[in-house]
Amino acid sequence: MKTLTSSKRWLLATPASAEHLTTYRDMSAVLAQVLYNRGFESSSDAFQFLQANQSPFNPFELKGMNQAVARIRNAIRKSEPIIIYGDFDADGVTATALLVTALHALGANVKPYIPHRIDEGYGLNSAALSKLARAGVRLVITVDCGIRSVQEVADGRSYGLDMIVTDHHSVGVDIPPANAVINPKQIDCKYPEDMLAGVGIAYKLADALFRATASDRYSKQPEIQLESLLDLVAIGTVADLAPLDRLENRVLVQRGLDVINNGTRAGIRALIEVAAARHGAIDAGRIGYALGPRINAAGRLDSAMTAYHLLMAQDMPHAERLAIELQSLNTRRQELTRLAQDMIRERLESGGETDAPLIFAQDASFQPGIVGLVAGRLSEEYYRPAVVMELGEEESRASCRSIPQFDITQALDQCADLLVRHGGHAQAAGLTVRNENIPTLRARLTEIAATQLSGQELTPTIDIDMELPYKLIDLPLAEELTRLEPTGHHNRPPIFMSRRLRVVERRAVGKDNQHLRLRLSHPGQPTVDAIGFGLGDRLSDLPEMVDVAYELTVNEWNGSRTAQLSLQDVRGAE
Repeated sequence: MKTLTSSKRWLLATPASAEHLTTYRDMSAVLAQVLYNRGFESSSDAFQFLQANQSPFNPFELKGMNQAVARIRNAIRKSEPIIIYGDFDADGVTATALLVTALHALGANVKPYIPHRIDEGYGLNSAALSKLARAGVRLVITVDCGIRSVQEVADGRSYGLDMIVTDHHSVGVDIPPANAVINPKQIDCKYPEDMLAGVGIAYKLADALFRATASDRYSKQPEIQLESLLDLVAIGTVADLAPLDRLENRVLVQRGLDVINNGTRAGIRALIEVAAARHGAIDAGRIGYALGPRINAAGRLDSAMTAYHLLMAQDMPHAERLAIELQSLNTRRQELTRLAQDMIRERLESGGETDAPLIFAQDASFQPGIVGLVAGRLSEEYYRPAVVMELGEEESRASCRSIPQFDITQALDQCADLLVRHGGHAQAAGLTVRNENIPTLRARLTEIAATQLSGQELTPTIDIDMELPYKLIDLPLAEELTRLEPTGHHNRPPIFMSRRLRVVERRAVGKDNQHLRLRLSHPGQPTVDAIGFGLGDRLSDLPEMVDVAYELTVNEWNGSRTAQLSLQDVRGAE
């Protein structure tokens, strides 16, 4: 008999007691177990998570908010030129569009500035601030950047600029000397939620400004509803992998999806069309794999202002032209990513480095806009932290991606003496380094990784919520599980496992037969369809009886709805 093994470890969550699960009201024991696994160990917490539809926290609880609102409202009253200084990824672009729209609605003299990735690099740069000051700008508000730009903020102040920093990245040793700093990760910030995306922080600033204006009968009232900006919040939050198990992120994305599916913004409607997605059916998953990457493509390979102008477009013909341009950039981005990944893989295999504790790859040909994507692909393929660097003439820039067992930003902090700048999150970071320091940096990071990862089993895992009896696989359960939406980072769709299923039909489908389509059965039960994306190479080794790990989804086709298994892994039945 054929045997089929898996390269992944299946980790089954510890089940709650049947008695405890009965305390969860208005849901099945299956959904209750999933919520229990997510940390909602009481019925009340689980119910609040599912039912929440309002942001629970006052924006004025954020440290620095009062000072920021006062300075901005003063600038609006005096018609001072204001610049929203953003980042070139989807989070930064949506945050820029949001705050420009909000301030314009309040009567501000406001314009965007998003640096060019290749010409200027990430974050604030002093040359740009000097140029803005000479042009008469008086106030610069950062979104999704600036928290580690201590010198640049100081330079901006010396040029005569007032500076407000709004950011969500990890805080360094020193806080920038801005007029106000809004970042819930500041040690002395008492705001209850510290995992908002950059666009989430921008939205809280807009919320605070709208509230302050509403309470002042002498101020110009905004021309728009704050709710209309939530489509931007949803896209930036999901694209930046902000955790969706956090109540505020969940609410903002949920309400933002409603705005997207109402089709009010021309740019997003055009983007949905070029992505071949369905209007009115956009969920967090489709933001993650269809909308977000196309917005990101602009800043990766060209100017992020193309994506900004798309989001701000006022008519469909203009939006459609920009969406087609983003589609072309995204196709090119995919090809460049594949070529770089293949090059690095070949180097690792020929050099016998596939088992190294950390992947460190550098080349002058790497496009700066794709190094993060390549690092992410390599980290996933080899299950190691990865640093991919675009070599410059004197300085080089790199993106880093990591695995749950290794905090890459903490590792970079231990190399701060070698770096020009760095910052990011536990599993994604960026750095700039002088070329003469690259060999030492590589050696030190490799040593840190070897020490921290020593003795750990570095094998990709599948976290399984529960073993689901085959008889429970049906459409009502699949529909009930949609109550967990929006799903994504830190609120992934639940994964179940079922044992000893018979393979009734099997075939490879899709381009190059890369996907696996099965029909499965169990004695005395109806068959169920299953699709395994990227699992087409398993077809020839598939035995008659299998164990499967899967998401239980609703498949809609020709007006009918059925339960379907979205296979995450398959192995020979134990």
